[in-house]
Amino acid sequence: MAKDEEPSLEDRIARLRLPRNDEVFGVVEKALGSGHMKVRCEDGNTRICRIPGKMQKRVWIREDDVVIVDPWQVQSDEKGDIVYRYNQTQLGWLRKEGIWEE
Repeated sequence: MAKDEEPSLEDRIARLRLPRNDEVFGVVEKALGSGHMKVRCEDGNTRICRIPGKMQKRVWIREDDVVIVDPWQVQSDEKGDIVYRYNQTQLGWLRKEGIWEE
């Protein structure tokens, strides 16, 4: 790629975590305690999601945060795991690129 060329959308997206396979975007509605959150997902379902142990102490998730949810194999419309949380800078970028709309 030459200096004056602008990187393609795929190149710019490659640096940011996006939903893979069955994962969906979601917005945290309510903290339920014990590492569980009520999340309104982009596919229209409201799921009770848990924060896995590897994220629990490292990432603080609050209400109105945008997250990626991985639905469970069983009860996939009701439960899932939160696998990633976007910060405000990343969320602004997703809005600018047209990937995320409130």
